[in-house]
Amino acid sequence: MSAIMGPTLERLRRRPPTVAALYAGNARAVIERGFRVIRNANWAVIATGFFEPVFYLLAMGVGMGALVGGVPGPDGRPISYAMYIAPALLATSAMNGAIYDGVHNVFFKLKYGRLYEGMLATALGPMDVALGEIFMALFRGFLYAVGFLAVLGVMGLVTSWWALAMLPVALLIALGFASLGMAATSYMKGFQQLDLVPFVLLPMFLFSATLYPITVYPGWVQALIMALPLWHGVELMRQLSVGYFDGRTAVHILYFVAMSVIGVTVVTLRLRKLFLR
Repeated sequence: MSAIMGPTLERLRRRPPTVAALYAGNARAVIERGFRVIRNANWAVIATGFFEPVFYLLAMGVGMGALVGGVPGPDGRPISYAMYIAPALLATSAMNGAIYDGVHNVFFKLKYGRLYEGMLATALGPMDVALGEIFMALFRGFLYAVGFLAVLGVMGLVTSWWALAMLPVALLIALGFASLGMAATSYMKGFQQLDLVPFVLLPMFLFSATLYPITVYPGWVQALIMALPLWHGVELMRQLSVGYFDGRTAVHILYFVAMSVIGVTVVTLRLRKLFLR
């Protein structure tokens, strides 16, 4: 196997870093492999990331919500506390699915399975691998979002047809986090660095206006929170939940578009640097 892969990798290393050298147009091969893997995977493990925001919704939205009462919604009209945090937790659910797949799974494929090295020894390019893996992370984020939206429907927290638009937005949020997560994973050296993931995600979840309005913070803290990706996802989901839009809606969308483009670009170049030097 090494005798075959050696000359092939050497030829790929000599390619100039053009689009043709980075992308072979065959990301579907990576996606097909991913679906074959999850078909035989332990779905109980896959579903674990879905339950965390559901537990928060039950504990905070239903439990503490009885004490909080009504809070101002995106359009200024009062809504129940459960309806206030539900869209934020949907954004969190999409983030969790994308991060778990785009970081943990990718890390072990990258560092221990040496899977990408084998893929790049074929006709696949670095961008094919990046797009394929990001799609699989996107799929997991989408599953979490669909499941969580179904929970909201059962609980009577879906009050507008605009709520259906929360699913494509959940895909956009998952795409941004999956792309950036995979890019960050490509720089990790050891599995100990995976501990940094919850270290980053937990504060971002708690302080991105998921459970209470951002206005409780001083102005300089608000500015820091507004730079966080989850805050943009939370605000966008809240606007969709009641069908209210303003000038910031486009800003939220463009934030995740830029995040996704940067993430895919970094992953592609990193895979080339790691395996096609």
